[in-house]
Amino acid sequence: MKTREEMSSSQQFPDPPAEEQPRHPPEFELKTPTAADSISAVCGESSVRVVVKKDLLGIDKPVLQSDVTLGGCPATGEDPDAQVLFFESELHGCGSQLLMSEDSFVYVFMLLYSPSPLGDSPILRTRDVSVNIECHYVRKHDVSTGLLKPSWAPFSVMKASEENLYFSLRLMTDDWQFPRPSAQFVLGEMMKFEVSVKQFHHLPLRVTVDSCVATLVPNIDTVPRYAFLGNNGCLFDSQLTGSSSRFLPRSLDNTLQFEVEAFRFHQDNSGVIYITCSMRATAASATVDATNKACSFSNGWSEASGVHQACSCCETECGTGQRSPLTKQGDQWKQEMVAGPIVVNERPLP
Repeated sequence: MKTREEMSSSQQFPDPPAEEQPRHPPEFELKTPTAADSISAVCGESSVRVVVKKDLLGIDKPVLQSDVTLGGCPATGEDPDAQVLFFESELHGCGSQLLMSEDSFVYVFMLLYSPSPLGDSPILRTRDVSVNIECHYVRKHDVSTGLLKPSWAPFSVMKASEENLYFSLRLMTDDWQFPRPSAQFVLGEMMKFEVSVKQFHHLPLRVTVDSCVATLVPNIDTVPRYAFLGNNGCLFDSQLTGSSSRFLPRSLDNTLQFEVEAFRFHQDNSGVIYITCSMRATAASATVDATNKACSFSNGWSEASGVHQACSCCETECGTGQRSPLTKQGDQWKQEMVAGPIVVNERPLP
């Protein structure tokens, strides 16, 4: 008679049945975040009105009204049917910041979503979100004249000359189709920038970028600083660091695209950078030359429009080049803009 131990050791169990392999691989599509068109703002002479969809994150889940504030101020109203929240504030209220230059001033508000734990649990399934809302005003005109040009420009800057020539600098999505809804990157990821000039009653224009400088604060006269583009349109970053930074081939005269590998400053733990670029508009008929160019380096210099000989001065000092009729009035057709804050996070360890 076998003991229990003997029975256990000698008892045989069949192998588990093999899973039948599908004839065709199952279809699988990785869901990627999409931009949620969930915030709009109207800037008035003395106040701002912000409308926020309760589906703030674009994931078909409404946020709690108490989790969304404008500079610490709660919503002033709600439309249950339209599923939107309303925020209203004086320009100097709700924690706004005033930025001033010689010809304009900007009121900057911070819309903040800070999620509460789900139910009685200690968990979250969404993260904090903050969006800058900016009201831009032309400083040279009185508010009673009706010539204010307010705009909402998250993660980008738009500036107008008195002749209604609008420059813009903005981050774009990977496919270059839309403005990027976030200014968060990881090290080595491509930051895609698009600069453009909008013309109204002007002759056709070409936009170029003379220089770009990265700093920890929106002031190019501070240190540390990294001038990765200069000499009237030479993108040095790839030559200096071996990166893949470059100008894209130009398809439109009034638009120029370039991409820069995301970076952080040494010994800076915040990962926050500001990119200040000096842009210029010239007549589209002007020759692509030493001062009107967009040059990238990859085993040699190449120009975005195909006029590669214009880049021959990038290793030395680029001269004055051909001055178009637009530039004879000095810096009137130049604009300096800041993109940021841009946050560059460390890449997670594998």
